[in-house]
Amino acid sequence: MDKNNVLKNKNFDIKNIKVIQAPLAGISDIVYRNHIRHHSKSCLLSTEMLSSEALKNVPNPKIADFKQVEYPLSFQIVGHKPDLMVNAAKLLKERASVIDINCGCPVNKVVKSNDGSGLMKTPELAYEIAKAVKSAVDIPMSVKFRLGWSQENKNFIEFGKLMQKAGADFVTLHGRCRSDLYSGISDWRAIGELKKELDIPVFANGDIKTVEDAIKCLEITKADGVSIGRGLMGDFTLASRIEHYLLTGRIIEEPNLEEKIRMLLCHIEDEIELRGEINGIKFMRKFYGFYISKVKNASKYRQVLVQLETFDEVKQTLDGILCLSLGN
Repeated sequence: MDKNNVLKNKNFDIKNIKVIQAPLAGISDIVYRNHIRHHSKSCLLSTEMLSSEALKNVPNPKIADFKQVEYPLSFQIVGHKPDLMVNAAKLLKERASVIDINCGCPVNKVVKSNDGSGLMKTPELAYEIAKAVKSAVDIPMSVKFRLGWSQENKNFIEFGKLMQKAGADFVTLHGRCRSDLYSGISDWRAIGELKKELDIPVFANGDIKTVEDAIKCLEITKADGVSIGRGLMGDFTLASRIEHYLLTGRIIEEPNLEEKIRMLLCHIEDEIELRGEINGIKFMRKFYGFYISKVKNASKYRQVLVQLETFDEVKQTLDGILCLSLGN
C-alpha cells in the first residue's frame, strides 16, 4: 500500500454523522463517492463491499482506491471466516475511518457461502467475527444487517445486541429480511424497536429517496441518522439536502431535470476517465433510469440510452430528452 494513500485525518466521531452513503456493490466506486462528497462534506462515505477471500490474494485491489477528500470513509468487508475478516480489517485500517462488516447483502452469490445476510442464520459466528475484528483494529467498527433471514425468522433484536456486545461502535439496520431482497416496504417501525434496545447509535436504511422520507423515517425510528442506498443513484445532492434540513429545518428542493442531466453527464465523463469510454459507458447504463425517473416516457428513453456506446451519442440523446421535456 502506498504510504501516501492513507487517510491523515482520523478525528472521526460517529456522533457527528447524520447521513451514511450505503455501500452498493458495483455502484459506490471512487467516482460515485467523490460526486457525493462534492455536495456533502460530512456524510460518511462507504466503499463497495470488499471480499475478505479476495483480499487474501490481492491485498491492495483497485476497488479499494480512494482520495483524501473522501474522508470520513468507511470500508466494508464481507466474509464468514473470522481469520480472513481480521486479515481484511488489518489491511484496510490505515486508510479507513470505519471498518464495516456486511451482514446484510441478500444476493445469492454472496449468501450461498454464508456471507452477507447469510450470517444472520448464524448469529454466534457473526458475533465471533465482529469481536475478532474489533480486537484487531484501533478504529471504529460497524455492522450492517437486516431484520432476519426471512419473515418467519426475524432475529434483528438478538443480532443487534450481539453486535453491541462484540464491540460495534454503531449499527445500520435495513428494514427488510433477506427473503424480501429489495421488494416490499422497508419496516421503519422495526428499526425503531432496535433503537430502543441498544445503547450504541442505530442508523436506519431502506426506502429513503427524498428529504421527506428521511424526516418521516427519523420520526418513526428515532434513529441516530439515515443510511441511503439507491436514493443517491440519480441525485448526488440528497445526502447534503437531508443534512441541511436536520441543521436548519429548511428543505432544499431536489435538482430539476436540467441539473440532473448536467450531473449525469459529469458522472459519465468521470467514469470514462477512470475506465475508458467503452467500459465507462457500459458501467453507467445502470444509472440512467434513476436520473430520468421523473421524465414522461422515462422507461422508453432508458431503453434507448442503454443501447448507446459513445459519450457523444448519450449526450445528444440526453439533450433531446431535455428539449422534449421542456417543450422546446
